[in-house]
This record gives sequence, C-alpha cells and structure tokens, in this order.
Amino acid sequence: MKAIGNTVEEILANVPQDRSEAFGKLHSTIVQNLPQGFIATISYGGLGYVVPHSLYPAGYHCKPAEPLPFAAIASQKNSINLYHMGIYSDPALLEWFVSEYPKHCRQKLDMGKSCIRFKKSEDIPFALIGELIKKNECATVDFTL
Repeated sequence: MKAIGNTVEEILANVPQDRSEAFGKLHSTIVQNLPQGFIATISYGGLGYVVPHSLYPAGYHCKPAEPLPFAAIASQKNSINLYHMGIYSDPALLEWFVSEYPKHCRQKLDMGKSCIRFKKSEDIPFALIGELIKKNECATVDFTL
C-alpha cells in the first residue's frame, strides 16, 4: 500500500483508523530516539527517517539526490512494517535485535532482511524499537569526513 499524503503529518492522518494509534505511537517512539540531526520526512513515497544532506552531503549511494535512509514505517495490507537499515547492514545489531525480541513480545518475530512486520498493533514492542533506533552505530559516525 502506498502511503497517502505528501507530508509526514498527512501520512499520519491517513493511516487506517484501526492502526492510527499504534502507527502514531511507533512514529513518536522513533522520533524520540533518532540520533541527533536525523529527521522524519517523506522517503520513497512513505514515512522515512533519514540522515539529511546537511549531515551527509553525499546522500544515498544509489540516488545521491536523496538523503541517506535510516529507517521507515509503513501501513501495509496485512501489517505495520518497520524498515531499519542497520539491521540489514550490521550482523551484530541484527543478532542483538533477534535475541532481545522474545523478551519484549510473545509473538514470533516476522522479518525479512530489513523489514519487521507486526500483524497486530498490540504486538509492537515500542520500548525495544526505541532501543534499536538509539543503538545504531551510525549514530556515532562523523558524516562530514
């Protein structure tokens, strides 16, 4: 499902009503824990959290005009999805997340390479997501090098 809206606020306002509260809380959890200077914006037609050009002028290697993606969330047909580039690129971070997940959620972890799917809103482990967002190693990288 493509996000409906051209701004962060419009996307949040257009999430289906049965997911609106959980999706908004997930967005707030991410924003509260983003590394300094990272921003919430529209990224690839959805709600993304990026390293802006002001911190990393080179941008995304595939599309330098785009800021470097960090994370994203989407309301898909059957789930709310969290996409996290650190889990995709850092095996130690992936291992940490997979080992911590059962401590925060009774549901089996449903994930792909960078995508974590939550079929039920009540199964979203907000505290763990906050830790994941804070824990990413790129939070300590000097992008100006």
